[in-house]
Amino acid sequence: MPLPETIPVRYTEEEAGYVTVRPLVRQTFRLNELLDMILSVSGKDAARVGQLLHSGTVVYHFYRYSWTGFDADEAELTAALAQFPDDDPSRPFDAGQCTNALFETGGANPTRLLDLNRVVASKRRIFRGQSFWARLLEIAAEEKPAYQKYSYGRRADLYRLELDSENLFLIEQAAQHLAPGNLRSPLRALQSAACILFVCPRPPGVSKSPPR
Repeated sequence: MPLPETIPVRYTEEEAGYVTVRPLVRQTFRLNELLDMILSVSGKDAARVGQLLHSGTVVYHFYRYSWTGFDADEAELTAALAQFPDDDPSRPFDAGQCTNALFETGGANPTRLLDLNRVVASKRRIFRGQSFWARLLEIAAEEKPAYQKYSYGRRADLYRLELDSENLFLIEQAAQHLAPGNLRSPLRALQSAACILFVCPRPPGVSKSPPR
């Protein structure tokens, strides 16, 4: 059967380990909207997306979404997913496109220590000619972060900067001298961070994600 154009969806807040008494909300999603949400969880894996469509449930941003599960024709699902962006390792790192810097630990299951927003980190201290964000991006551009993947949750490409003794020293110096007072405590996460992921949305007209 063809993929449905619209899907009635129910959702409520997810409360792990508890029976929720929160209200159930009903909403009709277009197929592209449902796929957009599922991709944020599964990545662009047609087999996994098909499994989730069949299961009729997914947890996204602390909400559990449910619908009447259905089987997706492989060819139709592949065509529907083709409109969404793919990983593109050929895209060079562009500091001007970055909106966030994610500080993470190392290992197979890294922990997110800090999500640093460009607007917040761009505020300059008095008598300082440069912001911490500007200096951080200067350091990153010199180090040439490696392309990691396209994030459907962020709707952006992610670039990974591995931290070593040299660039960590430069970033800590920048934090000490340039970061405003409200960032000094959060930036202590640098002491435990193994890498920084830079979030770089694609310019208008490049990303193929449909509007939600």
